Amino acid sequence: MGSQTRSLWGSGRIGSLHLVAPVWNGGTRGIGGLSRVVAPEGNQKKGKSLLQFLADRFYDVEALRDHLLRKRVSKVHQKNRPFNHINRRYGPYVAGAYFILKQGGAVRFQGREWIRPNQRGHFSLDFLKLQAVPVEAVDASGCAINYQGLDSLLALKELQSLWLQRCPHVDDWCLSRLHPLASSLQELSLAGCPLVSERGLACLHHLWNLRRLDISDLPAVSSPGLTRILVEEMLPSCEVLGADWAQGLKLGPEEQPRDTAGPIPA
Repeated sequence: MGSQTRSLWGSGRIGSLHLVAPVWNGGTRGIGGLSRVVAPEGNQKKGKSLLQFLADRFYDVEALRDHLLRKRVSKVHQKNRPFNHINRRYGPYVAGAYFILKQGGAVRFQGREWIRPNQRGHFSLDFLKLQAVPVEAVDASGCAINYQGLDSLLALKELQSLWLQRCPHVDDWCLSRLHPLASSLQELSLAGCPLVSERGLACLHHLWNLRRLDISDLPAVSSPGLTRILVEEMLPSCEVLGADWAQGLKLGPEEQPRDTAGPIPA
């Protein structure tokens, strides 16, 4: 075998050996199969550089992220569209209740039991007969309601209780729209709303009939204790629930808690 190999080399039947390197395939994204063999010199000129390849991939990721973001915003917008056809046929009470139930929330008509969707989001349409019965309570906790969706709630002029706990899209602008409910709203919960700050809470001064307000667990509020004090002064007839008055406040040396435990006996 060795003699045959030497004879082949000697006879010139096997040409000179060329070392090749993998190249970026311009027709695919990534390191594709070697579609053709290119010498190192040609690779530098014709192949895509690693930097260019990563730049192209980064652009694709950004485009995908923007597409998903637009899709998410569009979905929230669709969830908050008003049901005008129901409003025209059954009136604002039924339309507002239908909007909340479609969001996954619950409603209570005056003198009636709570109406909630089941685990599949289905609910009875018997409330369509309650066209003249006001809605007195709405539980929209965790719903995707936003500034636009409040249009369906502001028509409920006799609304007394409104729970907006952990609503991801309820922000300061939403709170600035609640003034049409000033004469009826007595209980409001904003607990766990990530976008509600001190500015939005300041807009609640027009809710003069409010008797109970929950502002606990608001991450956008920088000084929960001070904010609670200011809200209590703004709404003196309202019970404000939430952070302790000292939370977020800097105590002086004389107000610092002292260690009253005695010395450890030897």
